[in-house]
Amino acid sequence: MTATPFRPFETHLDQDRALDLLRAATAGADDGELFIERRKSEMLSLDDGRIKNASFDASEGFGLRAVRGETAGYAHATTIDEHALRRAVATARLAVGDGGGVMADAPAGTNRKLYSDDDPMLQATFPAKIDVLRDIDACARALDPRVVQVSASLGASHQEVVILRPDGTLVTDTRPMSRINISVIVEQNGKRESGGMGGGGRIGLIGLISRDHWEPILREALRIALVNLDAEPAPAGVMDVVLGPGWPGILLHEAIGHGLEGDFNRKGSSAFAGLMGQQIAAKGVTVLDDGTIPDRRGSITVDDEGTPSARNVLIEDGVLVGYMQDRQNARLMGVAPTGNGRRESFAHTPMPRMTNTYMLAGDASPDSLVSELKDGIYAVGFGGGQVDITNGKFVFSCTEAYRVRNGVIGAPVKGATLIGDGATALQKIRGIGNDLALDPGIGNCGKAGQWVPVGVGQPSLLIGGLTVGGAAA
Repeated sequence: MTATPFRPFETHLDQDRALDLLRAATAGADDGELFIERRKSEMLSLDDGRIKNASFDASEGFGLRAVRGETAGYAHATTIDEHALRRAVATARLAVGDGGGVMADAPAGTNRKLYSDDDPMLQATFPAKIDVLRDIDACARALDPRVVQVSASLGASHQEVVILRPDGTLVTDTRPMSRINISVIVEQNGKRESGGMGGGGRIGLIGLISRDHWEPILREALRIALVNLDAEPAPAGVMDVVLGPGWPGILLHEAIGHGLEGDFNRKGSSAFAGLMGQQIAAKGVTVLDDGTIPDRRGSITVDDEGTPSARNVLIEDGVLVGYMQDRQNARLMGVAPTGNGRRESFAHTPMPRMTNTYMLAGDASPDSLVSELKDGIYAVGFGGGQVDITNGKFVFSCTEAYRVRNGVIGAPVKGATLIGDGATALQKIRGIGNDLALDPGIGNCGKAGQWVPVGVGQPSLLIGGLTVGGAAA
Protein backbone atom coordinates (compact mmCIF):
# COMPACT_ATOMS: atom_id res chain seq x y z
CA MET A 1 0.00 0.00 0.00
CA THR A 2 1.37 3.39 -0.96
CA ALA A 3 1.61 5.90 1.89
CA THR A 4 -0.18 9.21 1.46
CA PRO A 5 2.22 12.09 2.24
CA PHE A 6 1.30 15.40 3.79
CA ARG A 7 1.59 18.54 1.72
CA PRO A 8 3.19 21.08 1.29
CA PHE A 9 6.08 19.10 2.83
CA GLU A 10 6.98 15.49 3.36
CA THR A 11 6.91 13.84 6.80
CA HIS A 12 7.47 10.35 8.20
CA LEU A 13 3.76 10.22 8.97
CA ASP A 14 1.21 8.70 6.60
CA GLN A 15 -1.79 11.01 6.18
CA ASP A 16 -4.38 8.23 6.31
CA ARG A 17 -2.87 6.74 9.46
CA ALA A 18 -2.67 10.18 11.04
CA LEU A 19 -6.37 10.67 10.35
CA ASP A 20 -7.19 7.38 12.07
CA LEU A 21 -5.22 8.41 15.15
CA LEU A 22 -6.74 11.90 15.17
CA ARG A 23 -10.20 10.37 15.12
CA ALA A 24 -9.25 8.12 18.02
CA ALA A 25 -8.05 11.16 19.98
CA THR A 26 -11.22 13.17 19.34
CA ALA A 27 -13.91 10.47 19.59
CA GLY A 28 -16.61 11.97 21.82
CA ALA A 29 -14.97 15.41 21.72
CA ASP A 30 -16.46 18.73 20.60
CA ASP A 31 -13.51 19.71 18.45
CA GLY A 32 -9.89 19.01 17.72
CA GLU A 33 -7.21 19.00 15.06
CA LEU A 34 -3.71 17.93 14.14
CA PHE A 35 -1.50 20.97 13.48
CA ILE A 36 1.80 20.29 11.68
CA GLU A 37 4.36 23.04 11.21
CA ARG A 38 7.73 23.55 9.59
CA ARG A 39 9.46 26.89 10.08
CA LYS A 40 12.77 28.44 9.04
CA SER A 41 14.01 31.86 10.11
CA GLU A 42 17.12 33.98 9.97
CA MET A 43 18.28 37.18 11.63
CA LEU A 44 21.29 39.34 10.80
CA SER A 45 22.20 42.41 12.82
CA LEU A 46 24.88 45.07 12.70
CA ASP A 47 25.81 47.28 15.63
CA ASP A 48 28.36 50.07 15.66
CA GLY A 49 29.92 49.05 12.37
CA ARG A 50 30.28 45.35 13.09
CA ILE A 51 28.12 42.32 12.41
CA LYS A 52 26.81 41.46 15.85
CA ASN A 53 24.64 38.46 15.07
CA ALA A 54 23.92 36.09 12.21
CA SER A 55 21.59 33.25 13.05
CA PHE A 56 19.52 30.65 11.25
CA ASP A 57 16.90 28.47 12.93
CA ALA A 58 14.82 25.58 11.65
CA SER A 59 12.13 23.67 13.51
CA GLU A 60 9.26 21.32 12.83
CA GLY A 61 6.71 19.44 14.85
CA PHE A 62 3.05 18.79 15.48
CA GLY A 63 0.41 19.65 18.04
CA LEU A 64 -2.62 17.40 18.67
CA ARG A 65 -5.67 18.86 20.39
CA ALA A 66 -8.94 17.36 21.64
CA VAL A 67 -11.54 19.75 23.07
CA ARG A 68 -14.58 19.00 25.20
CA GLY A 69 -16.47 21.91 26.74
CA GLU A 70 -14.02 24.29 28.36
CA THR A 71 -11.28 21.66 28.60
CA ALA A 72 -8.62 21.00 26.00
CA GLY A 73 -6.10 18.18 25.95
CA TYR A 74 -2.96 19.12 24.05
CA ALA A 75 0.25 17.30 23.23
CA HIS A 76 3.08 18.25 20.91
CA ALA A 77 6.32 16.77 19.64
CA THR A 78 9.26 17.75 17.49
CA THR A 79 9.24 14.35 15.78
CA ILE A 80 6.51 13.94 13.19
CA ASP A 81 5.96 10.19 13.11
CA GLU A 82 3.38 7.60 14.15
CA HIS A 83 5.09 6.71 17.44
CA ALA A 84 5.04 10.33 18.65
CA LEU A 85 1.47 10.78 17.46
CA ARG A 86 0.30 7.67 19.34
CA ARG A 87 1.74 9.06 22.57
CA ALA A 88 0.05 12.40 21.88
CA VAL A 89 -3.31 10.65 21.40
CA ALA A 90 -3.12 9.20 24.91
CA THR A 91 -2.52 12.67 26.37
CA ALA A 92 -5.21 14.43 24.36
CA ARG A 93 -7.79 11.78 25.33
CA LEU A 94 -7.51 12.84 28.97
CA ALA A 95 -9.57 15.95 28.20
CA VAL A 96 -12.32 14.01 26.48
CA GLY A 97 -12.99 11.48 29.25
CA ASP A 98 -16.09 9.41 28.59
CA GLY A 99 -16.96 11.58 25.62
CA GLY A 100 -20.50 12.54 24.74
CA GLY A 101 -19.61 15.63 22.74
CA VAL A 102 -20.78 16.43 19.24
CA MET A 103 -17.98 17.28 16.81
CA ALA A 104 -18.22 20.84 15.51
CA ASP A 105 -18.48 21.39 11.79
CA ALA A 106 -15.23 21.97 9.92
CA PRO A 107 -14.37 25.52 8.87
CA ALA A 108 -15.52 26.68 5.47
CA GLY A 109 -12.88 26.37 2.77
CA THR A 110 -11.26 29.23 0.89
CA ASN A 111 -9.29 29.63 -2.33
CA ARG A 112 -8.10 33.09 -1.32
CA LYS A 113 -4.36 33.68 -1.05
CA LEU A 114 -3.17 36.86 0.65
CA TYR A 115 0.59 36.49 0.14
CA SER A 116 3.21 34.62 -1.85
CA ASP A 117 4.50 31.13 -1.06
CA ASP A 118 8.06 32.20 -1.89
CA ASP A 119 10.76 31.85 0.74
CA PRO A 120 12.09 35.40 1.36
CA MET A 121 15.39 34.11 2.70
CA LEU A 122 16.32 32.77 -0.73
CA GLN A 123 15.87 36.13 -2.46
CA ALA A 124 19.33 37.44 -1.58
CA THR A 125 22.68 35.85 -0.79
CA PHE A 126 24.26 36.05 2.64
CA PRO A 127 27.03 38.43 1.46
CA ALA A 128 24.42 40.69 -0.17
CA LYS A 129 22.50 40.98 3.12
CA ILE A 130 25.69 41.83 4.99
CA ASP A 131 26.51 44.49 2.40
CA VAL A 132 23.09 46.09 2.90
CA LEU A 133 23.63 46.39 6.64
CA ARG A 134 27.05 47.97 6.09
CA ASP A 135 25.60 50.36 3.50
CA ILE A 136 22.98 51.46 6.05
CA ASP A 137 25.69 52.17 8.61
CA ALA A 138 27.79 54.14 6.13
CA CYS A 139 24.80 56.10 4.85
CA ALA A 140 23.67 57.09 8.33
CA ARG A 141 27.09 58.46 9.26
CA ALA A 142 27.31 60.33 5.97
CA LEU A 143 23.90 61.94 6.45
CA ASP A 144 24.81 63.68 9.70
CA PRO A 145 28.10 63.99 11.61
CA ARG A 146 26.21 63.82 14.90
CA VAL A 147 25.48 60.11 14.33
CA VAL A 148 27.64 58.16 16.78
CA GLN A 149 26.06 54.73 16.62
CA VAL A 150 23.95 52.76 14.12
CA SER A 151 22.08 49.50 14.66
CA ALA A 152 20.38 47.69 11.81
CA SER A 153 18.84 44.27 11.42
CA LEU A 154 17.29 42.11 8.71
CA GLY A 155 14.99 39.24 9.54
CA ALA A 156 12.99 36.78 7.47
CA SER A 157 11.02 33.60 8.05
CA HIS A 158 9.11 30.97 6.10
CA GLN A 159 6.37 28.98 7.84
CA GLU A 160 4.46 26.03 6.37
CA VAL A 161 1.44 24.65 8.21
CA VAL A 162 -0.92 21.73 7.65
CA ILE A 163 -4.15 21.40 9.64
CA LEU A 164 -5.97 18.06 9.60
CA ARG A 165 -9.46 17.74 11.07
CA PRO A 166 -11.29 14.55 12.18
CA ASP A 167 -13.66 14.72 9.19
CA GLY A 168 -10.67 14.49 6.86
CA THR A 169 -10.58 18.17 5.94
CA LEU A 170 -7.00 19.24 5.18
CA VAL A 171 -5.98 22.93 5.17
CA THR A 172 -2.54 24.23 4.25
CA ASP A 173 -0.92 27.65 4.38
CA THR A 174 2.57 28.90 3.54
CA ARG A 175 3.46 32.16 5.27
CA PRO A 176 6.45 34.38 4.43
CA MET A 177 7.65 37.25 6.62
CA SER A 178 10.36 39.89 6.24
CA ARG A 179 11.38 42.81 8.41
CA ILE A 180 14.01 45.54 8.63
CA ASN A 181 14.79 47.69 11.68
CA ILE A 182 17.12 50.67 11.94
CA SER A 183 18.02 52.75 14.98
CA VAL A 184 20.54 55.55 15.37
CA ILE A 185 22.06 57.42 18.28
CA VAL A 186 23.09 61.04 17.81
CA GLU A 187 25.20 63.23 20.06
CA GLN A 188 25.37 67.02 20.38
CA ASN A 189 27.03 69.01 23.14
CA GLY A 190 27.36 65.91 25.30
CA LYS A 191 23.69 64.99 24.96
CA ARG A 192 22.67 61.73 23.31
CA GLU A 193 19.30 60.72 21.88
CA SER A 194 18.06 57.83 19.80
CA GLY A 195 15.50 57.23 17.08
CA GLY A 196 14.25 54.09 15.41
CA MET A 197 12.07 52.94 12.54
CA GLY A 198 11.35 49.73 10.70
CA GLY A 199 9.16 48.09 8.13
CA GLY A 200 8.07 44.77 6.74
CA GLY A 201 5.23 42.35 6.21
CA ARG A 202 4.38 39.08 4.49
CA ILE A 203 6.54 40.13 1.58
CA GLY A 204 9.82 39.22 -0.03
CA LEU A 205 13.12 40.34 1.42
CA ILE A 206 14.26 41.67 -1.95
CA GLY A 207 12.05 44.73 -1.70
CA LEU A 208 13.20 45.60 1.83
CA ILE A 209 16.90 45.54 1.01
CA SER A 210 16.69 47.91 -1.94
CA ARG A 211 18.07 51.34 -1.14
CA ASP A 212 14.83 52.95 -2.26
CA HIS A 213 13.13 51.18 0.64
CA TRP A 214 15.68 51.27 3.46
CA GLU A 215 16.96 54.83 3.00
CA PRO A 216 13.58 56.47 3.84
CA ILE A 217 13.41 54.25 6.94
CA LEU A 218 16.92 55.34 7.93
CA ARG A 219 16.11 59.01 7.35
CA GLU A 220 13.01 58.73 9.53
CA ALA A 221 14.98 57.11 12.36
CA LEU A 222 17.56 59.90 12.11
CA ARG A 223 14.85 62.58 12.07
CA ILE A 224 13.31 61.25 15.28
CA ALA A 225 16.69 61.18 17.02
CA LEU A 226 17.47 64.77 15.99
CA VAL A 227 14.04 65.94 17.12
CA ASN A 228 14.66 64.46 20.55
CA LEU A 229 17.97 66.32 20.84
CA ASP A 230 15.93 69.51 21.21
CA ALA A 231 13.25 68.00 23.44
CA GLU A 232 12.21 69.64 26.69
CA PRO A 233 10.93 67.82 29.78
CA ALA A 234 7.33 66.78 29.25
CA PRO A 235 4.59 68.44 31.29
CA ALA A 236 2.48 66.48 33.75
CA GLY A 237 -1.22 66.66 34.41
CA VAL A 238 -4.61 66.04 32.83
CA MET A 239 -4.77 67.50 29.33
CA ASP A 240 -6.14 66.97 25.85
CA VAL A 241 -4.03 64.86 23.51
CA VAL A 242 -3.89 64.39 19.75
CA LEU A 243 -2.52 61.03 18.65
CA GLY A 244 -0.91 60.79 15.23
CA PRO A 245 -1.96 58.24 12.58
CA GLY A 246 -0.55 54.76 12.04
CA TRP A 247 1.70 53.26 14.71
CA PRO A 248 -0.01 55.09 17.64
CA GLY A 249 -2.79 52.57 16.97
CA ILE A 250 -0.73 50.34 19.29
CA LEU A 251 -2.60 52.08 22.12
CA LEU A 252 -5.88 51.00 20.51
CA HIS A 253 -4.52 47.46 20.15
CA GLU A 254 -3.46 47.14 23.76
CA ALA A 255 -6.01 49.20 25.68
CA ILE A 256 -9.06 48.11 23.69
CA GLY A 257 -8.21 45.22 21.36
CA HIS A 258 -7.24 42.67 24.00
CA GLY A 259 -10.41 43.47 25.89
CA LEU A 260 -12.44 42.46 22.80
CA GLU A 261 -10.92 38.97 22.52
CA GLY A 262 -13.53 36.29 23.10
CA ASP A 263 -11.89 34.34 25.93
CA PHE A 264 -11.64 37.36 28.23
CA ASN A 265 -15.30 38.17 27.63
CA ARG A 266 -16.56 34.61 28.04
CA LYS A 267 -14.81 34.43 31.39
CA GLY A 268 -16.04 37.89 32.40
CA SER A 269 -12.53 39.24 32.99
CA SER A 270 -12.61 41.94 30.30
CA ALA A 271 -13.64 45.52 31.01
CA PHE A 272 -16.03 45.09 28.04
CA ALA A 273 -17.68 41.85 29.22
CA GLY A 274 -21.48 41.93 29.06
CA LEU A 275 -21.60 45.16 27.04
CA MET A 276 -22.55 43.73 23.63
CA GLY A 277 -24.90 46.11 21.81
CA GLN A 278 -24.13 49.00 24.13
CA GLN A 279 -22.54 52.36 23.34
CA ILE A 280 -18.97 51.97 24.61
CA ALA A 281 -17.26 54.64 22.51
CA ALA A 282 -17.96 58.08 21.12
CA LYS A 283 -20.15 58.35 18.05
CA GLY A 284 -18.15 57.91 14.86
CA VAL A 285 -15.73 55.39 16.37
CA THR A 286 -15.59 52.20 14.26
CA VAL A 287 -12.93 49.60 15.08
CA LEU A 288 -12.12 46.53 12.98
CA ASP A 289 -9.87 43.53 13.15
CA ASP A 290 -9.03 42.49 9.61
CA GLY A 291 -6.80 39.57 8.74
CA THR A 292 -7.56 39.78 5.01
CA ILE A 293 -5.36 42.73 3.96
CA PRO A 294 -2.85 41.40 1.38
CA ASP A 295 0.81 41.18 2.44
CA ARG A 296 0.28 42.82 5.85
CA ARG A 297 2.27 41.56 8.82
CA GLY A 298 -0.83 40.59 10.80
CA SER A 299 -2.70 38.98 7.91
CA ILE A 300 -3.41 35.24 7.65
CA THR A 301 -5.12 33.41 4.82
CA VAL A 302 -6.47 30.98 7.42
CA ASP A 303 -6.02 31.04 11.17
CA ASP A 304 -4.23 28.26 13.06
CA GLU A 305 -7.43 26.24 13.33
CA GLY A 306 -8.09 26.39 9.58
CA THR A 307 -10.80 29.09 9.70
CA PRO A 308 -10.43 31.68 6.90
CA SER A 309 -9.51 35.11 8.20
CA ALA A 310 -12.14 37.83 8.03
CA ARG A 311 -12.85 41.54 8.21
CA ASN A 312 -14.53 41.68 11.61
CA VAL A 313 -16.26 44.83 12.87
CA LEU A 314 -15.81 45.10 16.65
CA ILE A 315 -17.17 48.58 17.37
CA GLU A 316 -19.54 50.32 14.94
CA ASP A 317 -20.34 54.01 15.40
CA GLY A 318 -19.42 53.62 19.06
CA VAL A 319 -21.52 50.47 19.68
CA LEU A 320 -19.92 47.17 20.65
CA VAL A 321 -21.00 44.69 17.95
CA GLY A 322 -18.45 41.86 18.01
CA TYR A 323 -15.65 40.00 19.71
CA MET A 324 -12.72 38.16 18.16
CA GLN A 325 -13.23 34.40 18.43
CA ASP A 326 -11.45 31.13 18.03
CA ARG A 327 -13.49 27.94 17.60
CA GLN A 328 -13.69 26.91 21.25
CA ASN A 329 -14.79 30.26 22.65
CA ALA A 330 -17.18 30.84 19.75
CA ARG A 331 -18.89 27.52 20.41
CA LEU A 332 -19.17 28.16 24.15
CA MET A 333 -20.59 31.66 23.51
CA GLY A 334 -22.99 30.48 20.81
CA VAL A 335 -21.50 32.56 17.99
CA ALA A 336 -19.49 31.90 14.85
CA PRO A 337 -15.66 31.74 14.79
CA THR A 338 -14.12 34.88 13.32
CA GLY A 339 -10.79 33.52 12.05
CA ASN A 340 -8.83 34.73 15.10
CA GLY A 341 -7.64 31.39 16.49
CA ARG A 342 -3.87 31.86 16.51
CA ARG A 343 -0.86 30.15 18.10
CA GLU A 344 2.84 30.95 18.24
CA SER A 345 3.88 27.50 17.04
CA PHE A 346 3.00 23.80 17.06
CA ALA A 347 4.01 23.76 20.75
CA HIS A 348 1.13 26.09 21.71
CA THR A 349 -2.65 25.86 21.83
CA PRO A 350 -4.67 28.36 19.77
CA MET A 351 -6.54 31.22 21.45
CA PRO A 352 -8.38 34.36 20.30
CA ARG A 353 -5.77 36.82 19.01
CA MET A 354 -5.79 40.00 16.97
CA THR A 355 -4.58 40.24 13.36
CA ASN A 356 -4.62 43.82 11.95
CA THR A 357 -6.63 46.00 14.34
CA TYR A 358 -7.48 49.56 13.36
CA MET A 359 -9.99 52.40 13.58
CA LEU A 360 -11.68 53.76 10.47
CA ALA A 361 -11.10 57.35 9.40
CA GLY A 362 -13.40 60.27 10.16
CA ASP A 363 -13.78 63.53 8.28
CA ALA A 364 -11.61 65.96 10.26
CA SER A 365 -8.28 67.23 8.96
CA PRO A 366 -5.31 66.50 11.25
CA ASP A 367 -4.52 70.23 11.43
CA SER A 368 -8.03 71.00 12.68
CA LEU A 369 -7.63 68.48 15.49
CA VAL A 370 -4.34 70.01 16.62
CA SER A 371 -5.83 73.50 16.40
CA GLU A 372 -8.33 72.54 19.10
CA LEU A 373 -5.58 71.94 21.65
CA LYS A 374 -5.32 74.91 24.01
CA ASP A 375 -2.64 73.32 26.16
CA GLY A 376 -1.93 69.71 25.31
CA ILE A 377 0.30 67.09 23.74
CA TYR A 378 0.63 65.95 20.13
CA ALA A 379 1.89 62.35 20.36
CA VAL A 380 3.30 61.04 17.09
CA GLY A 381 5.18 57.90 18.16
CA PHE A 382 4.88 55.32 20.93
CA GLY A 383 7.26 52.92 22.58
CA GLY A 384 6.48 50.33 25.21
CA GLY A 385 3.41 50.17 27.38
CA GLN A 386 1.52 48.17 29.98
CA VAL A 387 -2.17 47.27 30.10
CA ASP A 388 -4.40 45.56 32.65
CA ILE A 389 -7.02 43.61 30.66
CA THR A 390 -9.46 43.41 33.59
CA ASN A 391 -9.95 47.18 33.80
CA GLY A 392 -8.33 48.44 30.60
CA LYS A 393 -5.89 50.71 32.43
CA PHE A 394 -2.83 51.56 30.36
CA VAL A 395 0.50 53.37 30.57
CA PHE A 396 2.31 54.17 27.31
CA SER A 397 5.57 56.02 26.73
CA CYS A 398 5.90 58.45 23.83
CA THR A 399 8.96 58.27 21.59
CA GLU A 400 8.05 61.46 19.73
CA ALA A 401 5.72 64.12 21.14
CA TYR A 402 5.25 67.88 21.07
CA ARG A 403 3.77 70.51 23.37
CA VAL A 404 0.84 72.37 21.82
CA ARG A 405 -0.43 75.72 23.05
CA ASN A 406 -3.35 77.59 21.49
CA GLY A 407 -3.36 75.22 18.54
CA VAL A 408 0.31 75.78 17.66
CA ILE A 409 2.78 72.90 17.73
CA GLY A 410 5.76 73.91 19.84
CA ALA A 411 8.88 72.26 21.17
CA PRO A 412 9.30 68.49 21.27
CA VAL A 413 9.01 66.95 24.72
CA LYS A 414 10.65 63.86 26.19
CA GLY A 415 9.62 61.57 29.00
CA ALA A 416 5.89 61.83 28.25
CA THR A 417 3.66 58.93 29.24
CA LEU A 418 -0.06 58.60 28.57
CA ILE A 419 -2.11 57.13 31.40
CA GLY A 420 -5.76 56.12 31.31
CA ASP A 421 -8.12 53.25 30.64
CA GLY A 422 -9.45 52.00 27.32
CA ALA A 423 -13.15 52.31 28.10
CA THR A 424 -12.87 55.92 29.24
CA ALA A 425 -10.51 56.88 26.41
CA LEU A 426 -13.04 55.56 23.84
CA GLN A 427 -15.73 57.78 25.32
CA LYS A 428 -13.46 60.84 25.32
CA ILE A 429 -12.62 60.78 21.60
CA ARG A 430 -13.71 64.23 20.35
CA GLY A 431 -12.32 64.19 16.83
CA ILE A 432 -11.37 61.59 14.21
CA GLY A 433 -8.99 62.48 11.38
CA ASN A 434 -9.35 61.68 7.70
CA ASP A 435 -5.80 60.30 7.54
CA LEU A 436 -6.13 56.60 8.40
CA ALA A 437 -2.76 54.86 8.17
CA LEU A 438 -1.53 51.40 9.08
CA ASP A 439 1.75 50.79 10.87
CA PRO A 440 4.87 50.06 8.79
CA GLY A 441 4.85 46.35 9.60
CA ILE A 442 6.78 45.96 12.83
CA GLY A 443 4.26 44.77 15.45
CA ASN A 444 4.41 41.73 17.72
CA CYS A 445 1.78 40.87 20.30
CA GLY A 446 2.22 38.88 23.49
CA LYS A 447 -0.52 36.99 25.32
CA ALA A 448 -0.25 34.13 27.81
CA GLY A 449 3.40 33.67 26.90
CA GLN A 450 2.75 33.42 23.15
CA TRP A 451 3.95 35.92 20.55
CA VAL A 452 2.38 36.45 17.11
CA PRO A 453 2.88 39.12 14.42
CA VAL A 454 0.15 41.77 14.26
CA GLY A 455 -0.72 45.05 12.59
CA VAL A 456 -2.27 48.23 13.99
CA GLY A 457 -3.56 51.48 12.57
CA GLN A 458 -5.70 54.53 13.13
CA PRO A 459 -6.30 58.07 11.89
CA SER A 460 -5.30 61.08 13.97
CA LEU A 461 -7.43 61.24 17.11
CA LEU A 462 -8.30 64.05 19.53
CA ILE A 463 -8.87 62.61 22.99
CA GLY A 464 -9.94 64.84 25.85
CA GLY A 465 -8.65 64.65 29.39
CA LEU A 466 -5.91 62.02 29.36
CA THR A 467 -3.45 61.95 32.21
CA VAL A 468 0.04 62.82 30.99
CA GLY A 469 2.93 61.77 33.15
CA GLY A 470 6.04 63.82 32.62
CA ALA A 471 8.98 65.50 34.22
CA ALA A 472 7.59 69.00 34.73
CA ALA A 473 4.46 70.45 36.28
